[in-house]
Amino acid sequence: MANVKIIFGSTTGATESAAAEIAAAFGVTAVNIANASAEDFKADLLILGSSTWGLGELQDDWAAKIGLLEQADLKGKLVAVFGLGDQSGFADTYCDAMGILAKKAKDRGALLIGQTSAEGYGHSSSVAEENKLFCGLALDDNNESEKTSSRIGAWVETLKHHLG
Repeated sequence: MANVKIIFGSTTGATESAAAEIAAAFGVTAVNIANASAEDFKADLLILGSSTWGLGELQDDWAAKIGLLEQADLKGKLVAVFGLGDQSGFADTYCDAMGILAKKAKDRGALLIGQTSAEGYGHSSSVAEENKLFCGLALDDNNESEKTSSRIGAWVETLKHHLG
């Protein structure tokens, strides 16, 4: 069985709930970045999640502990990202934190997997989107909470396929 680690940052609990659902699908426990150590970044598949705050910023705990990701050896490692945002209230920075995590992981040599289509979303801009694809799983519990579980389920199946 592959070693899967999920590390998340959550302020209101929505990202924590998504991380727990993803973790349950892999039979593992998610780790809050506030309690994470360098060891938590060593995995066959590393899944990173953050909500977006302010004007497209990382969640506070991620911002405080981003050095763990910036120092992780991810060369050739599979990394997937997920993010939560508000595509109505913050349409121009929707899930930007997910894009920040993806870029930092790629800068450390990671192989990014789990891109999803941006079709059907109501945002206007996101650093997490390129060529109509999100770099990972974009969730909006503020406006589309009824889609969260099905989006997570489909995404997890894609990630499991990459693991073989």
